Amino acid sequence: MSEQPATTAETDETDREPPRCYCPLGGVMDLLSRKYAMQLVCIVGALGPVRYGEIEDAFGDVSSSTLSTRLDELAAAGYLSREQYDEIPPRVEYELTDDGLALCRRLEPLLEWAEEQDRLH
Repeated sequence: MSEQPATTAETDETDREPPRCYCPLGGVMDLLSRKYAMQLVCIVGALGPVRYGEIEDAFGDVSSSTLSTRLDELAAAGYLSREQYDEIPPRVEYELTDDGLALCRRLEPLLEWAEEQDRLH
């Protein structure tokens, strides 16, 4: 008794690559989905090194506590560096790290697309 060739459906199932796991995105997406996180990365990327007041001015109407929290979270995640200078008055500057720059390059097209969608709808 000879074996029959596999049907197309069977061949398609076995030739497919397994689905890609997006599990590593969990932490990044959790951080980036927080209010103003993506915009902060892009603003610091465009202006950096930048002081807190300049970031606040770029946002306009945003609470200081939310802005400070987001900056701290992005710094803790390694996307921003925070440099505090021993001056009077105190001066703090934020700048993107190498990982932050890579993230910024990937976010800019997404934010541009989102702005286009807002204009269309």
